[in-house]
Amino acid sequence: MDKIASFTINHLKLLPGVYVSRRDRVGAEVITTFDIRMTRPNREPVMNTAEVHTIEHLGATFLRNHPVFKDKTVYFGPMGCRTGFYLVLAGDLSSKDALPLMVEMFEFIRDFEGDVPGACARDCGNYLDMNLPMARFLAKRFLDQVLYVIDDRHLNYPED
Repeated sequence: MDKIASFTINHLKLLPGVYVSRRDRVGAEVITTFDIRMTRPNREPVMNTAEVHTIEHLGATFLRNHPVFKDKTVYFGPMGCRTGFYLVLAGDLSSKDALPLMVEMFEFIRDFEGDVPGACARDCGNYLDMNLPMARFLAKRFLDQVLYVIDDRHLNYPED
C-alpha cells in the first residue's frame, strides 16, 4: 500500500509553519490543503485536546464568516497528532497566499473574549472540553514565533 502524502514528510526536520500539503482537482476546481503546523513534531509537547477543540471552533467560525474566504473554505480541523491543523480552501493557492488569512485568524483567536461559538450541549458533542485561555496563549505564541517572522523554512516542507 502506498504511503499517503503527509506521511512522506520528514517530521524530524519539520518546523512550525504554514505549508501546502497537497493540491487536488475536484472537477475543474483545484482544492489546496494547508498544513498549519503549530508545534514541532516529536520535539515539543503536542497541544491538549481542550485547546485544540477551542481553536477548531474559533478558527472554523472565523473562516466561515470571513468576507473573502467564507465561500472558499472547505474544511478546518485538527490533525490527529495534535501538532496543528488542516485547512482546505478552494483555489490553487500557495503558502504565501494563505499567510495573511492565517495571521488574521490567529489574531482573532488570540484576542477572542466571551463564549466560544458552538460550545454548548446542543451544538457540540463534547462542549465541556474547551480551554479558551490556553487557545489564546497558543495563538499568540504561533503569531509571535512563526507567523510574524515567517521565512521560507516555515513555508516550504523540508528536503529529506
